[in-house]
Amino acid sequence: MTMTGADRSPLAYKNEEFLDSEDARPLRILAEYLQPMHAFHRESIAGTIVFFGSARIAPASTLGRYYDEARELARAVTEWCGMETSPLKGCVVCTGGGPGIMEAGNYGAAEAGGRSIGLNIGLPHEQRPNAFTPRELSFEFHYFFMRKLWFANLARAMVVFPGGFGTLDEFFEILTLAQTKKLDRPIPIVLYGPEYWNEIVNFEALARHGLIDREDLSLFDFADDPATALALLKKGVPEPPQEEAPAFAHARKPES
Repeated sequence: MTMTGADRSPLAYKNEEFLDSEDARPLRILAEYLQPMHAFHRESIAGTIVFFGSARIAPASTLGRYYDEARELARAVTEWCGMETSPLKGCVVCTGGGPGIMEAGNYGAAEAGGRSIGLNIGLPHEQRPNAFTPRELSFEFHYFFMRKLWFANLARAMVVFPGGFGTLDEFFEILTLAQTKKLDRPIPIVLYGPEYWNEIVNFEALARHGLIDREDLSLFDFADDPATALALLKKGVPEPPQEEAPAFAHARKPES
């Protein structure tokens, strides 16, 4: 009997039932790596200045000043990235794509006439894409670890505003990569709001107990206003490597 087109099984890569199956999980993970990579190459993204911070900080909240200041800093950073002489020429602000501090970062970039990236993730609450991320640079992730990979892969600098579990997770992920030299590029890290951060994390105690080296405390700086944060970023960002965009912060090769 001759098989008709309607009788044939779909191609594996067009078979939604298979792609949603447990066996196809590696393909879904790989897709969350390849799709952003394709977009960043297409859009000639040279690197990112990552803004971390809580989704719960709204302009009218008790911590609302951080929203306003994240917006102001993102606007200033975007203007800096647009300068021909900037070591971050071609770089853009990158956030988690949701509300709160993330929205403020994308908002400020848009106000400066620049693009920005939103690395969103599907969550039961809080995390909805904000309106200030260009569609071509807005992504939806299922896997936290793939989202964090993209935060690290293109990062040239990072500003961490007050936040909860998610912000702490993202901050310490990058801090650990910097401490262990798993990235081949220094990433200046600015903790925004020293009063908050020194209450939440006793960094000095970690060094006093010998659980980190005292020199590890130099992996980040504190700022409490946009001008200081911008100055620290300008001081800490190295000249870009001579490679084609996107300029990934590659994993350091193991020593032979």
